Amino acid sequence: MGLFTVDEARAELARLMPVLDELIVLRADAAELAAALEPGGTRTELGGLPELKGMQARLDDLMTRIQQTGAELKGFAPLLVDFPADLGGVPVLLCWLEGDRELAWYHRTDLGFAGRRPLP
Repeated sequence: MGLFTVDEARAELARLMPVLDELIVLRADAAELAAALEPGGTRTELGGLPELKGMQARLDDLMTRIQQTGAELKGFAPLLVDFPADLGGVPVLLCWLEGDRELAWYHRTDLGFAGRRPLP
């Protein structure tokens, strides 16, 4: 996939928000259920091994849907989604972190998350 403009990335993120929100809830449910299934785990109403397998399959589906947009899923807990872009001739990743309600950050591709800055 190609590069996103800031506006295109923001529009794609808006379309992805229901997917990201579902992924966050499902990730927590799967973690709780996996812990419950461990020896000595605390019982949960979420089900058993078949339900956990179903949750894992759904998580895989949601992650694939994110990546099919051209966005890059960089983190799972917390979720981190990058949109390849170019700002003023510099290759960057427009960066969304779980908890953000909009796309407002970027970092140069050679700096990674540590170089994260607010979008101009």
